[in-house]
Amino acid sequence: MEFEEAPSPVDPEVRAYVYSLVSALGGTGTDEDGRYILGDDALACLKDLKKWLKLYDEKANRLDVARCLAEANLVEGDLLEILGAWPEDGTEDKVKLKIALSCLELLVPLTWPMEKNDSQMTVNHHRHVPYIQLAQSSYKRAILDSQSKTILRTAVRIGLPSIAIPMSERTTRDEGIIKLILYLFRNLSIISTSGESKEGPTSRSATIEAFHHQDVLALILTICSNMGEDFNTQDMVILELLFHLLKGVSPEKLFMDQAQLQKHGSNELGALLAKEKNMHRSYAKNAPSRHNRFGTMIWVKRDEPGKVSTVSGQDSLKDGQHALSKMDQSKKWNRPKQRSREVEKANDRFDVPVTLTNNANTHLRAFIEEFLDSGFNPLFNHVRRAIEREADRVFEIHTQQFFYLISWFLEAERVRRRKKHEAEKKSKNNKIAETFEADSFALVASVLTQETFVLLNRFMQDRLDMKAWREVNAGTMCFTQILLIVQDMAESSLEEDQEIAENIQNRIFYEETTHDRIIAILRGYKDQGFGYLDSCTELSHVFLRMLERYARENVDLQVRSKRRARKKRKQKAAAASNNGDAEAAANDDDDGGSEMEDVAEAERVSRERKFDFNRFASKFMTQSCIDTFVAFTKFYSDLNTEQLKRAHRFFYRVAFKQELSVMLFRIDIFALFNRMIKGPEPLDRTSPVFGEWDELVRQLIKRMVKKMQERPELAVEMLFSKIPSTVFYLEYGYEKQTMSSKPRAPATLEVRGAMTREEQIGVVVAALYENKLESVDWVMKVLSTAASERQSWEAESAARCAENDSSSETTGPEAKAPSIAVTPDTEERRIAVFKDAKLRLLMTLVGFERLGIDDVPDATWIIPSAITARQLHETHDVIEKHRNDPIMEYGEEDPMTADEMLRRKPTEKVRRAAYDDDLSGDDGIVSDGNDDDLLFPARGPTDTGPWTAAAALEKLRQKRRRRKDKPTSDNEDGVGGLDDETRELRRKAREAKDLKKREMFKSAEFVYDSDDDPEVDRLFFEREEMRRTGHAKRVMEVLKAGMVEGKGKRKNDDDKVKSKEQSKRRKFSSESESERDEDVRMAEDSLSPRIQELSDGTESEGEDTPLSTPLDEVPQEKILRDIPINVRGSNDDSGRKKAVVFDRPDENGGGSEKEDEASVVMPSRRRHRAAMVLESDSD
Repeated sequence: MEFEEAPSPVDPEVRAYVYSLVSALGGTGTDEDGRYILGDDALACLKDLKKWLKLYDEKANRLDVARCLAEANLVEGDLLEILGAWPEDGTEDKVKLKIALSCLELLVPLTWPMEKNDSQMTVNHHRHVPYIQLAQSSYKRAILDSQSKTILRTAVRIGLPSIAIPMSERTTRDEGIIKLILYLFRNLSIISTSGESKEGPTSRSATIEAFHHQDVLALILTICSNMGEDFNTQDMVILELLFHLLKGVSPEKLFMDQAQLQKHGSNELGALLAKEKNMHRSYAKNAPSRHNRFGTMIWVKRDEPGKVSTVSGQDSLKDGQHALSKMDQSKKWNRPKQRSREVEKANDRFDVPVTLTNNANTHLRAFIEEFLDSGFNPLFNHVRRAIEREADRVFEIHTQQFFYLISWFLEAERVRRRKKHEAEKKSKNNKIAETFEADSFALVASVLTQETFVLLNRFMQDRLDMKAWREVNAGTMCFTQILLIVQDMAESSLEEDQEIAENIQNRIFYEETTHDRIIAILRGYKDQGFGYLDSCTELSHVFLRMLERYARENVDLQVRSKRRARKKRKQKAAAASNNGDAEAAANDDDDGGSEMEDVAEAERVSRERKFDFNRFASKFMTQSCIDTFVAFTKFYSDLNTEQLKRAHRFFYRVAFKQELSVMLFRIDIFALFNRMIKGPEPLDRTSPVFGEWDELVRQLIKRMVKKMQERPELAVEMLFSKIPSTVFYLEYGYEKQTMSSKPRAPATLEVRGAMTREEQIGVVVAALYENKLESVDWVMKVLSTAASERQSWEAESAARCAENDSSSETTGPEAKAPSIAVTPDTEERRIAVFKDAKLRLLMTLVGFERLGIDDVPDATWIIPSAITARQLHETHDVIEKHRNDPIMEYGEEDPMTADEMLRRKPTEKVRRAAYDDDLSGDDGIVSDGNDDDLLFPARGPTDTGPWTAAAALEKLRQKRRRRKDKPTSDNEDGVGGLDDETRELRRKAREAKDLKKREMFKSAEFVYDSDDDPEVDRLFFEREEMRRTGHAKRVMEVLKAGMVEGKGKRKNDDDKVKSKEQSKRRKFSSESESERDEDVRMAEDSLSPRIQELSDGTESEGEDTPLSTPLDEVPQEKILRDIPINVRGSNDDSGRKKAVVFDRPDENGGGSEKEDEASVVMPSRRRHRAAMVLESDSD
């Protein structure tokens, strides 16, 4: 039977060409003792092979040439032989150097990692990739195992001449050679064999040892320490090389010595044995004995009638609970299929732990210590700058590797310092301690700058928005290590480190967006894997602890929060809003842009507020955050002590610090806690955290029982997650009251400029034409329907009037047409009627009216009865005209669109009444906060008299002219005047004086007649008449007595009388002019003609009558009311009038010894003065 040969995966013609080139390259011969002999055209063959790889595989996106070279064993049989045969002292041979460089140019593409997505894979790729990956593992094994040939050292020797050239003098070829050897090292570090032990030929340990022995690590240190000075474009290659060397390596184990490693290994072995013992112990409780090891199968009845479940095993016979538990374990959940996600590249994973051999651990630790001392700051500072400016050599994967390496090296620095401090404590070598402390944290200062924090925050936020969880994990680990290193700096003995740590914490905790991002990362966990779960819980734990401590030390901590704020566009100028002309509108448009008055622009604004830690910590008390820590706690059997403490501290904070233990009252959470304490597979009782977990679970169960007695509803709520309203009800026993805000109506719009009603309707229709034309059609439809209805009513009303006229019946007033309700046709239209300001403006212009005072969404719009059918038809025609031919621009010089022609209608300020109780101050005086609104405003000018408005204005103008013409003291020529400061002071003084005058003014405009009461008026006038009669009688008696006493006055007392008169005049002269005039008028009106005649007839021969006794000499009960007296017709020889003043008589009817004669005194002014009239006790 003949078998058909399987078809070749590669084109035979391509295979023939490639094989012929490999054969012509060279080979081993028997005459040369098995040494490799180059062919005559070896260099040309190498160049041709490189062309085949580039032009056939890369251009055609195929792998045929690489497959042929792997089958031909080119790398192990030819390239490595050529490189190994190049002697160290043969660098002067240019031909051999070119051949070695050509071999290197072939090794780099052949060892390039094969990482392609499913969308990029073709049939050719699926056919060749597995074979090529196996071939690459063999390439790496051959390169690393060639200890005698030292292939890696040869590659370093190839690049040394280019490295020795200064960067400013290097050519493009030199830069390419350096990159070529670095890419070879990078490729070798990436290639790995899955499932290989730590001592395998292609393992990480073998790679590190080969790099150490062949000076690759030394070359990396040289390039890193001189990055930015002698090297520029090699930073990203070095970054990738370090990432693939260090990913998965534990810094904690790296800095352990041999004894510590052995102790740690024994501890791990003991922990595994203890875990196995616990498993056996839990199994032995229900394990069958040697007498009942036979198979058992039972049926368990289910709730559904006639249905049973099968359970096997003798442990099911113990009790029903075991049977049900075993039945639950046999259940399988058919998880719904999700859409296929993009498979992440395996080479980029950094959460897979890697174990190193002792030798590799030693070599790598030495390299890391030297790198931290010399190369960390230059390399990472240069890489950060390249990432910030988005250089062409930077890819997305580089940012993830950058932040992961920062976290790794910061953790390594922390571990190194701790280990060194512990060693110093043992050796008590203070000198070394001082030297070490003097170095401080400057070795890692390049990643503790503000630029790094900004880049990290932006990277985390962008990747969180894109849900790139692996990159978010890298940023999370970096941020956690930065916080931990800052915490160590704060605890340092150097003041400089403490100040730097204080500054960094202030900058980190100042941004509230950072707080929110931490919470979002914790809430965002679903099924991203244990690595992401571990890093996000660690970040939240460290951030909470440090922020709590910092907030406790800084009571007045301020944070900058960003909120959504609604910012109105700029307001229009007053002139443009009042005049509305085109030029003013254009100027306003330049200032405020195209204003959409009803649309508010939302932007992010920042403001500072005081930080409240309890408020921030409460954001972690959500169900999603608790679910994340519950998912983390489910791995309790695999968690170390620190991780178990982390979960315990979070649940303790939820239940006791925040007093939200209700959030933990769930069946699944209590089942998890019970399994951790009671089993099966419980925590190890010898664990340091077992006692803390046991106490926490007991306290939670105690609180749950107590709360269930208070709230029986908790028995049902334990089955579900808790929302905030449920938590509030379970805590306080009643539902939380919430206030719903009423929707606000949009601002009222108006049309710019002086336009007719038809033109305004055209502007609004044009503004609605683009996106809301259906609203215009709806208004036209409403107008058409209303016009028909109104026309029918008018016809019916006219017919009714004609019928009444024919019957000659008298009718009442003509009835008004009923209002027509405007009903929206759809729900969207109803919302638009309330929300759309343009539609509301159109409805207002066509005559629609809104009923009610409050502008609410359900307000009713009507067509009033005053609008006739003819007007409705005209309005409909106007809208239809502008709908068919809208005018989109207005103006000629600077045209404005229809939207720009609309503006917000200025709101009128509501002036409250002066007697509003809400505006009263503490002193009881009513004030509305405006000094110009006085209680009694001054009255306006009168129409007659000299103080008219025109006269006052003319007087003011004359006064200004005189002031302008008058020269000042500073400028005698009259040029210039007072300075601005003096004018401002005088203006303020005038305003203050005027304000004080207006405050004291009591206007008669606010005096109103009260209600008339005849009886009250009659009694008032009777009392006034009695008072006037009594006064007249007393005046007559006094006048008579005064005239009698005046005749017996002695002449020698005239001087004394005159002196008293003068003092009395000085006393009266202090009175105001208004009071004296008022007294004169009162005296003239009070005296009767009879009294005036009597006074005129009793004047003496031209002598002045002296004043009476002063008031202080008169008893208080003797003083009568002031009676103004004006003596008419009393003239002296010169024609001047005289005033008669009378003295008080004594008890016997006569005057005093000093005043036994009355004299007539001449007044000092033409106006007459009132006098005081006193009466005797005898009266």
